[in-house]
Amino acid sequence: MSRSLRKQSDPDLGMLSAQVLFALQKELFRRLADEGHPNLRPRHGAVLAYLDVEGSRATTLSYLSGQHKQVIGTLVDELVDLGYVERRPDPQDRRAKLIVPTELGLDMMTRSDAIVADIERRHAEAVGAAQYAAFKHVLREVAELQRAGDG
Repeated sequence: MSRSLRKQSDPDLGMLSAQVLFALQKELFRRLADEGHPNLRPRHGAVLAYLDVEGSRATTLSYLSGQHKQVIGTLVDELVDLGYVERRPDPQDRRAKLIVPTELGLDMMTRSDAIVADIERRHAEAVGAAQYAAFKHVLREVAELQRAGDG
């Protein structure tokens, strides 16, 4: 059996996680566009998925997303230009900056959370709530193991 046929019949962890990620992103960003956020792209998720309502430091976003700080800086610049975030002095450390969502950013965050919850609900209904909860539990453990071994 050829490698490509084997990978089609028994995809590995990377392939399966990529298929889920790309399909989830496609639906999420299509639905966000339909709800008034047409300029966002999946790459912006490295910032927006981890952004706190009260703001987050770029170093925190970098750590949580697994992206280099320079990448986060570029994405923040794009999101500032699009009107989703702004930089403000961090009240805890005036030398640091917080990335803070604007009203547009808060609207997107609320809609995004609702869309992802809807997608998860749909999957839980399809496979059963207990099975979906177990899947997420195992996936979380695998993700933690992978991140821990990535150093």
